[in-house]
Amino acid sequence: MSRLGPIACVTVAAPEVQRMIDTYRLYLGYQLVDHGRVPAAQAQLWGRPSLAGRRYAIMLPGGDGNTSLRFVESPPAPTYQPFLHMGWNAAEIMVQDTDAVAAKLVDSPFKVIGPPADLSFSDKIRAMQVLGPARESLYLTSFKEKMAEFDVPEAKHFVDRVFIVILGGKSAASVNEFYTQHFGVAKAQVIPAVISVISNAHGLAADTSHELAALGLTGQSFIEADSMPAATQARGDIAAGELPPAIAMVSFGVDALPDTLQYLAPPQVLPQAPYQGCRAAVAVGSAGELIELIERPRNAP
Repeated sequence: MSRLGPIACVTVAAPEVQRMIDTYRLYLGYQLVDHGRVPAAQAQLWGRPSLAGRRYAIMLPGGDGNTSLRFVESPPAPTYQPFLHMGWNAAEIMVQDTDAVAAKLVDSPFKVIGPPADLSFSDKIRAMQVLGPARESLYLTSFKEKMAEFDVPEAKHFVDRVFIVILGGKSAASVNEFYTQHFGVAKAQVIPAVISVISNAHGLAADTSHELAALGLTGQSFIEADSMPAATQARGDIAAGELPPAIAMVSFGVDALPDTLQYLAPPQVLPQAPYQGCRAAVAVGSAGELIELIERPRNAP
């Protein structure tokens, strides 16, 4: 069965692409590595041909590595509220020092929605949560020491790459089941955890426990599957033919495109980043999330 990982790209639907470029460069040290207009073939791959010609930009931490952020021009979605919808809820970025990052983000376009704190299930992991200019949610996380149970990348840059994507579903177990069925992802232990950004968004007590599971992928990457409260809304396009708001899609490397999935359009070979001449396709996951798969041999970057 095809192995999933690493995380190749996190796509954010953004009303102002230039603002995203400027903000991520100034405050997080990300560098622009590609920009232009969405080609027709790529828009077709996403099942959204009307996106052809939209501005896009791709950035990397310090201009380095193989896990990028991609901003795609998209109209504002006034009804979208973070953590009230199923699907991709956040991207978790490895940083060298969470508290130092917090200090740099004071008076920045990033709004702190969760100040630096040790995680409820481990005091060796420290994280904060912010909303960016497109209301995209970021967790900024540092590890105080290596932990045997988590194979995570070292932060080579002050703010490094996305190593976890956070996916909200009806249950952590059902999300895990989907990724096991189609990619052979190992069953992960479901544990209770305080997730303040979910509780705050839903008006729940600060110490409310939510179930989560850390699904281990290849390439030092993870999907955090969160069990969302009962009132959580389905994730969907705000307007026909548009990407979902905020974190719209996550791209993963994969050994081979599974034949168990239904794709939005026939797979295509695309020359540009992040595909680099590889075959790719887009499917919809069990929580309504857009999953872009990039077929890469294991010895490819």
